[in-house]
Amino acid sequence: MRIAVASGKGGTGKTTVATNLARVAVDQGLRVQLLDCDVEEPNCSLFLPFRVERTAPVELNVPRVDEAVCTRCGLCGEVCEFRAIVPLATAVLVFAELCHSCGACTLLCPEQAIVEERRRTGEVQIGRAGDIRMVAGLLDVGETKAPPVIKAVKAHADPRADLVVIDAPPGTSCPVIEAVRESDLVVLVAEPTPFGLHDLKLAVEAMRALTRPFAVVANRADVGDDALRAYCAREGIEILLEIADDRAVAGASSRGELAVDVVPGYRERFSGLLAAVCQRGEQWTRAVTR
Repeated sequence: MRIAVASGKGGTGKTTVATNLARVAVDQGLRVQLLDCDVEEPNCSLFLPFRVERTAPVELNVPRVDEAVCTRCGLCGEVCEFRAIVPLATAVLVFAELCHSCGACTLLCPEQAIVEERRRTGEVQIGRAGDIRMVAGLLDVGETKAPPVIKAVKAHADPRADLVVIDAPPGTSCPVIEAVRESDLVVLVAEPTPFGLHDLKLAVEAMRALTRPFAVVANRADVGDDALRAYCAREGIEILLEIADDRAVAGASSRGELAVDVVPGYRERFSGLLAAVCQRGEQWTRAVTR
């Protein structure tokens, strides 16, 4: 089963939920894998330090133009939707950081003056944090396209795992879409504030467009107002867990500790969340396989 933990905005406690959920699952005897797909700022390792056993570079195909063969026909520039290749009168400029590796310029060049070469954009780290198998993606400094690195992280998902927990990036843009696709359930972590509700609505619209099943965890649920609960009630969205603005939890997080390990009562609460997400995920799986 594959569970993605996402949020409409950063700072809601998404990684806190993902790491605590993974911990209670492995402690219950499940084979657990945690995929850190927040590749611009992967921080699951702050709470679950893991021993990196191997790394793998993430590379993309980008065009290289043979100026001696190029006739400046301009077709490559016409077919590139991202303006990654720009033909000029005296040269063809390639902006590798804009290239989406579609291969159209290479395929359609009438003179076969364009070939593809490999360009590194990030890396994947594979290892273990105790009994939890960990995979983390890291986008290289200066790079802008996170989805290829996220896709590479997900390629290491273990089909033998009982539970794969995906810590998705925040927001609703392309990296989030890549992270949550094919998930059996998406847990949206939100705060009951005006900004939190606004961004939750965006995340809900994205999940509905992707036809992904989803539910909500309300973090710092005792601050703000009741607008988030009212919205979820109107939209028929289930709130699986409400987490109070607990100083003990904040203190544990600041020390890199998991709430389920050090704060009384939280192991039972996250065990209940685990049971709920597994039940919802199984219901979705049965529905789509009928």
